[in-house]
Amino acid sequence: MDLAYTIRRSAKRRKLTITVERDRSIVVHAPEGISDAKIRQIVDLKRQWLYEKIGHPQKYQELPHPPGKELVSGESAFYLGRQYRIELVKTEITEIQFTQRFLIPAGEGGKRFETLREWFIDKAKEKIIPRARQHAHALGVEAAEVKIVDNRYRWGSCTLKNNVNFNWRLIKAPMFVIDYVIVHELAHLIEPNHTPRFWNIVKSQITHLDKAKQWLKAHGQLLEQEL
Repeated sequence: MDLAYTIRRSAKRRKLTITVERDRSIVVHAPEGISDAKIRQIVDLKRQWLYEKIGHPQKYQELPHPPGKELVSGESAFYLGRQYRIELVKTEITEIQFTQRFLIPAGEGGKRFETLREWFIDKAKEKIIPRARQHAHALGVEAAEVKIVDNRYRWGSCTLKNNVNFNWRLIKAPMFVIDYVIVHELAHLIEPNHTPRFWNIVKSQITHLDKAKQWLKAHGQLLEQEL
């Protein structure tokens, strides 16, 4: 069976790499001069590895809750690695309040998910961006821009213009996981590929590297849900 994949070429890239995204799509990052035939040959050589990645039982486990469930009192939502109860409040509060539980204005109606999503995005900007600046200073690198983005299947990315982007859903993860993703992307400003040197850079800053990677494998899909 042929493997479908997307090719993304760049004049600045010197080495071909293949990634499997969280939606099971295969992306080939290639230098501009490499031919389609050569890429196909390399993908064929990696076929067994790609099938194993696509069928990973943890990374692609079924979601424990059906998508589209209602945001009502008694449900819960992740924040910084823990689940907190949601309560709809009929008093005069006009915005979400967090006091070891989520207090959400009952009058929001169908906009409750959007309101909670905006709250998460604001918290991601508040907590992740300054932390990225701190880690960049510790690594001796400077990102051109640090942004919070809506990218469902990637936790972070580092662009060719030295911008680093982080998925707002990361704010649902524990801080040690957030730190790992931040340092992972910042390390690409020093070493673009996942070489031994790259992982040594990450390990120099993250003491719980394996723990963070395992947490994302086990819980990553939970973070992608609306709750």
